[in-house]
Amino acid sequence: MTGFGTRAVTAQQMRDLDRRATEEFGIPSILLMENAGRAIFDTAVGMLGDIYLKRVVVVAGPGNNGGDGFVAARFLHNAGADVVVAYYGDRAKAKGDALTNIEIAEKIGLEIDYSQDTDALRQAVRYADLVIDALLGTGVKGELRPDAAKVVGIMNRRNCPLLAVDIPSGIDADTGESLGPALSHEHVMEKSVMADTTVTFALPKLGLVTESDGAWHTGDLVIAEIGIPNEAILTADGPITYLLDRDYPDCLPPRGMFAHKGELGHLAIIAGSAGMTGAATLAAEGALRIGTGLVTVAVPESLNDIMEVKLTEAMTIPVPEGNSRAFGMASLDKVLEIIDKRDAAVIGPGFGRNDDTIAFTLELIRRLNKPVLIDADGLFAISRDLSVLKMCKQPIVITPHPGEMAMLLGTDVAQVQSNRIETARSFAKEYGVTVVLKGARTVIAEPDGMAFINMSGTPGMATGGTGDVLSGMIGGLLAREPYLGGICKAVYLHGRAGELAAEELGVDSMLATDLANHIGAAIIEDESDESERE
Repeated sequence: MTGFGTRAVTAQQMRDLDRRATEEFGIPSILLMENAGRAIFDTAVGMLGDIYLKRVVVVAGPGNNGGDGFVAARFLHNAGADVVVAYYGDRAKAKGDALTNIEIAEKIGLEIDYSQDTDALRQAVRYADLVIDALLGTGVKGELRPDAAKVVGIMNRRNCPLLAVDIPSGIDADTGESLGPALSHEHVMEKSVMADTTVTFALPKLGLVTESDGAWHTGDLVIAEIGIPNEAILTADGPITYLLDRDYPDCLPPRGMFAHKGELGHLAIIAGSAGMTGAATLAAEGALRIGTGLVTVAVPESLNDIMEVKLTEAMTIPVPEGNSRAFGMASLDKVLEIIDKRDAAVIGPGFGRNDDTIAFTLELIRRLNKPVLIDADGLFAISRDLSVLKMCKQPIVITPHPGEMAMLLGTDVAQVQSNRIETARSFAKEYGVTVVLKGARTVIAEPDGMAFINMSGTPGMATGGTGDVLSGMIGGLLAREPYLGGICKAVYLHGRAGELAAEELGVDSMLATDLANHIGAAIIEDESDESERE
């Protein structure tokens, strides 16, 4: 793997980085707060343009998040903005760097409302040009207190843009879960602040980027440098999570000047049953579009004529079939022979779920001798006996959507979605597989604890077949060069191809085939970005 993307951190990892910056590298914590406040100010200027006499309401809490808000308020005041700070905390208990900046604000004559009068806040917010949410930081756990939830609700009833400091108030920094009550008799309480922009410091927090309320409530995400040394970031403790985006530097396996198809991987796709030949077709298309030299699709023998018509560039092999024109134990020996002659395999798309197919799938996995991706109905089969994952001697990639992940774990989708990263991590570690937990922010987790969050994609991909295309893309790269970077790159390019398709056709009209047809454009764009980085 040639490189990684931006690192994302938990709240505790960020606290450790702040501490190390001060204790090990001698950077005063007051300087880090000053830099954070300056970053808030710069972002506010970007949102407002000319800030002279613009009305800015800073809602500040008693902790360091509020201290950052006071620094920003000072910069805005000095630049000519009309600033009021609404302080929600006990002024007498303020301490540390936050207290220092409160005292500075008082000495320069900043308008500070210590009354905690929510009616006054409601009036101030109503006529503001910008609201800055510096109420709660990354350390908040558990349901918001009613008074804090009421303030959150008032901020969400604004008539102007809102800038959140580090993380929108009421969002769990690790999971992205909204911590506020869902309902209120006063109709002003909210689950968490809905920001237009969030400026976060040094590194993005996991709760801002994983598929969760946090990602929805963050708005535009600005990552601001505040002086944490790279040496501290690179040696941070705990599980490592990276973001996959256009800055992710790992590129596709190179295609040499004199390359031929035999050098570019040969993928076996074991897929399809009566009524579900489309899954096999889309997986083959994904594999071919990602650059796989050869693709062979094995299907139940009664479906082979159909696949010969549907596929042009991929080869097909008819396989003895079991019940319901699907794979069964009668298929096993032939399928093992096919996979043995290829570099990697994809199994599961469109298999169906009859008992004979399940028995075939489990025995196939036990006896595999090549890297394999398991998806769709293949996951249904292994949910009956997860031990087969530990029996396989070759690398395994599984690509569940949240419902399939819940099925594998014997839980529900809500539980999976409440902490997608740790769900994927723990399963990967326990069973020694790479988990690609699909979704709006797909998570890739390795058995060693490393994880990635994909930032590409579009709601237009919520249509049947896009997961089959992804299986083919990942499988194709497993056949070319089975390494983690290829899995990550396939996931990113899959999302980016979806974005390009949606830009052309709209999110409501794009199909999985359209996504596959835009993989080439995504690759060209990615190679261009890579050249610019070099």
